[in-house]
Amino acid sequence: MGPAVYMLGTLTTLLCGIFLMRGYFRSRTNLLLWSGFCFFGLALSNLLTFVDLVVFPDVDLYFWRLITAAIAMLVLLYGLIWEGE
Repeated sequence: MGPAVYMLGTLTTLLCGIFLMRGYFRSRTNLLLWSGFCFFGLALSNLLTFVDLVVFPDVDLYFWRLITAAIAMLVLLYGLIWEGE
């Protein structure tokens, strides 16, 4: 059951990123751009979770999963601050 949940989380965040970028290309609202980049980063983090726990259970990718998610959140934070000015 766990691998299915990891893949569904990856697909969900990837689809959210695609829809946000599609909305950005239609309206050119910068916050949609930063949110789309954030969700792509979160999708990569979820994919790393799947790879870490299912594909290569002997390899520890915990640090890389956290770094990827932190960078994705920092991208969104930067976009929120930049849009606020």
